[in-house]
Amino acid sequence: MYHQSPQRYLKGRGAQLNTANRFHHTIHEADPLNMVEEDSPQFRTEHIIVHPKTILNKVDSPDIGMAYSMNPYQGCEHGCVYCYARNTHNYWGYSAGLDFETKILIKKDAPQLLEQKLKSKNWEPRPIMLAGNTDCYQPAEREYKITRQILEVLWKYRHPIGVITKSSLVLRDLDILKKLAEHRLLRVSISLTTLNEELRQFLEPRTASCAKRLHTIKTLVENGISVNVMLAPIIPGLNDHELLEMARQVAELGANSVAYTMVRLNGDIGEIFTDWLYKNYPDRAEKVLHKIRSCHGDSLSDHRFGKRMTGEGRIAEIIKDQMKLARQLYFKDRVKHQYDMELYHQYKNPQMSLF
Repeated sequence: MYHQSPQRYLKGRGAQLNTANRFHHTIHEADPLNMVEEDSPQFRTEHIIVHPKTILNKVDSPDIGMAYSMNPYQGCEHGCVYCYARNTHNYWGYSAGLDFETKILIKKDAPQLLEQKLKSKNWEPRPIMLAGNTDCYQPAEREYKITRQILEVLWKYRHPIGVITKSSLVLRDLDILKKLAEHRLLRVSISLTTLNEELRQFLEPRTASCAKRLHTIKTLVENGISVNVMLAPIIPGLNDHELLEMARQVAELGANSVAYTMVRLNGDIGEIFTDWLYKNYPDRAEKVLHKIRSCHGDSLSDHRFGKRMTGEGRIAEIIKDQMKLARQLYFKDRVKHQYDMELYHQYKNPQMSLF
């Protein structure tokens, strides 16, 4: 049971404050709840149209299995309090706190920018991760349909793509996803953090419910789509005890594989998460923070390649062993398919198929 402190709590949002933007010289009041009412426009979601010059980002991290990523939206209304992408909102002039989940930047030109890249004579097909930073199926997608347009471009050129989301809205695009999957051009990852709906409502306030996420996995599998489930992040003291049960349930639904990441609270996320934790779990906040620190060299943050995703130390090893056991018990004979990289060349240059 959650024991909220007497402080005011902003329902339906993850972050309960706006941390200072590290690029700004002037620092404003960090806790907007002390200044305005909850129904203030400051807390309503705002869509801001932006026009980036490029849409693909080269992935240099050895911890990520994709060559490129693309994000049709910046900021995310899902409001996951632990989200590492919050720190990127500073580059756009906003806070990583409430601004991240209330000021959503809309890249309406993303499909056109992607097609320009895929048509270029020097482009070689490499798997692109959609989205990798903020969820491509967050609520704004219902209105703008940018992700669907991107999938249409990728299907047009038969280009390999990986999709990661925690939204059931992905099922809207089953028609395109099925075609991509049939030609070995698609991998879908569904993020699942907990089976505890009460925890989900506070930790990830505007995401699909636990039940809807499990239904999404089942439906994708039934439509011939290979599904990887990301049990992420694992937060010692909050959801680590659920790992084996989550793995068992998604395996029974037909998931092809499972993976996990350890929570890491880089940059402003440490302050945002700590504030959230004390407001929701004051009786165990210090214990949870201590466990997280023990996994990252006595720090809440971790930038080390090879270590940051899984952590180190006794607790991290226990979680690693649990995942190893889960794979042995539930995923032993399941194999990931390989992407087809050759179709792209045929559809980029249709005349080549005549030879």
